[in-house]
Amino acid sequence: MFPTVIPPASANWLPGPYPGVDLRVVDRDRETGGITVIRRFRAGVTVPAHIHPEADEWVYVLSGEWEEDGVVHGPGTVFEVRKGVLHGPHHARTEVLSLTRFNGPLTVSSPSR
Repeated sequence: MFPTVIPPASANWLPGPYPGVDLRVVDRDRETGGITVIRRFRAGVTVPAHIHPEADEWVYVLSGEWEEDGVVHGPGTVFEVRKGVLHGPHHARTEVLSLTRFNGPLTVSSPSR
């Protein structure tokens, strides 16, 4: 038996760094500031190109259709980007759920910053 169980009905969704993106925290690393989240992108949301200056990002698409550079990706797709590397825009063609890990603090900056 697992010592901690969080049923889906009791999940707390938090607003993400962009409108239409919500986060459910799965794990936090107190030493590194890293965070693992389930992200929910509402259908039609486009996240502009951006940089994570403090963390590498690893994404596993759980459900939905995510478009990158005109290519549609579905469940089972894995994305990875190193900290400081420009990536996106990301477009959710449908509602998308992803399991996402940041190995440092989840910070975001736009390419113009």
